[in-house]
Amino acid sequence: QVQLVESGGGLVQAGGSLRLSCAASGYIFSIDAMRWYRQPPGKQRDLVAVSISGGTTHYADSVKGRFTISRDDAKNTVYLQMNSLKPEDTAVYYCNADVRLKSPYWGTENYWGQGTQVTVSS
Repeated sequence: QVQLVESGGGLVQAGGSLRLSCAASGYIFSIDAMRWYRQPPGKQRDLVAVSISGGTTHYADSVKGRFTISRDDAKNTVYLQMNSLKPEDTAVYYCNADVRLKSPYWGTENYWGQGTQVTVSS
């Protein structure tokens, strides 16, 4: 019923910046929470940042002060501005959202994007 499509990943040198985007489309009434997760090679997927409807945001300690999550509810899009990137930020970044569905589906469901690769070289 809903698709999440990430973009903006790539290869960047340490100290550089990237901006990830995640656009949601489909039977969307509204989106409660939008999140970014990341999964480094051979490791578990961890929460990076979350934006809750109304303006509240939270960040993992490892990215505080360097990453900024923002959203455009009119476009059903969430962004992740990543500055001062480090090699340890290398991972596949995934978008995740709690979506309130509209007719004919209704209810609230959780969705994942397909992921976008971010590689930071030293």
